[in-house]
Parts: sequence; structure tokens; C-alpha cells
Amino acid sequence: MKREPLDFLADNPLYTKRFAWFVGRRCRAGTIQDVARELHLDWHTVKELDKQYMAAQLARAGTRAPKAIGIDEISIRKGHAYRIVVSDLIRGRPIWFGGEDRSEARMQQFYDWLGEKKARGIRLAVMDMWKPFRNATQERAPQAAILFDKFHVMRHLNDALDKVRKTKYARLQGKDRRYIKGQKHVLLSRHENLTLDGRKSLKTLLAANKRLNTAYLLKESFGQLWSYAREGWARRFFENWRAGLKWQRLKPYETFAEMIDRHWDGIAAYCSPENKVSLGFVEGLNNKIRVIQRRANGLRDEDYLRLKVFTCMLAEL
Repeated sequence: MKREPLDFLADNPLYTKRFAWFVGRRCRAGTIQDVARELHLDWHTVKELDKQYMAAQLARAGTRAPKAIGIDEISIRKGHAYRIVVSDLIRGRPIWFGGEDRSEARMQQFYDWLGEKKARGIRLAVMDMWKPFRNATQERAPQAAILFDKFHVMRHLNDALDKVRKTKYARLQGKDRRYIKGQKHVLLSRHENLTLDGRKSLKTLLAANKRLNTAYLLKESFGQLWSYAREGWARRFFENWRAGLKWQRLKPYETFAEMIDRHWDGIAAYCSPENKVSLGFVEGLNNKIRVIQRRANGLRDEDYLRLKVFTCMLAEL
């Protein structure tokens, strides 16, 4: 018995490729269960068709040697279970997902997969200040400039501001606490992202507390650091910002400034014209992955999760 191969059939001979691609497109926005219920298909059938669709997406995208990479980790379940995600920042897509944790040895696995020749072509690596990532990159791609992600740096500054808020709240008593209680989101959000009510609450909070007002203004002004085209100008701005902490009794901010000073090379690297890449891509990818996990209430099939991560930034077929 022989069967003539037909190009329009999917890997499952009961369905055409056009139908498989339709199922795959529906799975980009919905869960397997919802799509199976809508199309009156078995849950496992929908999953297999979705995997065929994502494999076709990856085949069309191809694999090129990356010039600028973004390195981050995601939590796949409770209990400090991490996986490393590496992205091609020029093409705007994740290219590697793996490792059993976020150690230096697991980061080395990415460079083993990439190969020595392609690793030599990397000119920029964007990451947080996690030392194992930095060590592995300096060893396997020593020619690459290391740039610390702006969003991770600002997250440390937000943590410092929140510590100031908690300290101030602990010192107040009775009715004086009402201005600070429940205002964490308002205080830590960027001013342009606040609603009209949020801005009114923030104005009331800052008017009632001089120390929080100073800490908030320092936090908002720090973002200017990434706007300079020369390292000398950026350093002068940082030193002036750091001098503004004098006599302010903001210990968390002083600790933050010391951390920036220790990691200055990885922050100042952004001043170089060749290192101007979108620093928001890694954070946006993390948000997309969290949406995928939340929509499916967590994915226990790691191979399926890997395909979802690889294709979440690719165009539809």
C-alpha cells in the first residue's frame, strides 16, 4: 500500500495545512482547551496542530548568527525553578531557552549550542547584573560589550524607594499614616503612566511628606542617565545625582549608588553609538511569557513552552 504525498496536508493526514495554520493562529490568542471546544476537536489534536504551526514558523524565520543578544531568566514554577532565555535583539526574537537554573554552567550551555564561530560575532550582550551571566559571556564571547539592562537597574531603584516608604510609614502613627497607606503603586509608577486620580493621590502624598518627595524626585530624574551620548557626560550626571543624596538620610539610595558605581562599565556602555539597541525588548518578552503562562495556568510540557517562547515574537503564517 502506498499513499501519494500531498503538499497541502499537515503531518496529520486528516487535516490540511490551511486548517492546521488556522488552529495555530487561534492558539496564539487562546488556550488549547478553548480552541478545542470551539472547533469540536480533541485537546491533544489541537496541541499537535499548534506544534506543527509553530515548527513551520521557526522554519520560515531561519537561524542567523546574532550580533546583539539579550539574556534574562524566567520562573517556570514555584520553588526557584528558572530557565534562561537568550534573544536576538537585532531581529527581535528569542533564540535559546534552557538550563535547569541560572548558574554560570547553565549559561555556558547557550554558548555550547551557539558554537565558537557564531559566539565570536556577538558585539553586545544586554543582561541584568547577575554575575554568572557576566562571567560566562566574558569567557566565551570576550569581544562583546556588556550592557546592564535599564529596566533591571530601575527596578533596584524602585526597591530603594519602597524601602524609604516602608521606613517612613513605620515611624508615623495614627492619622499621619493615611497619606502613605495603600500608595505603593502610585509612588513606584512613572508619572506619565498614572491616571488623573493617581496623579492627585501622588501630589497629596508628596506634599505631606518632604522626605518621600525628595526620594521620588531623585528616582524620576535618574532615568536621564541613559540619554547621554558620551560617557563623560553620563558620569558627570551620576556624580551630581549622587551628591544630591548628601544630608538626605536616604540609606537605601546610598546603597543603590554604590551598586551603580561598582557596575559602571556595564551601564556606561550604552553611551557608545554601536550599542544603541532597544532595551525594552527583553522586558516586553518577559511580559509575553508571563501572559502565556498565566493564560494556560502554567505549562507543564516544557518542550511546548519552549516553542511558545520561540514563536511569540514571530509573525503569523
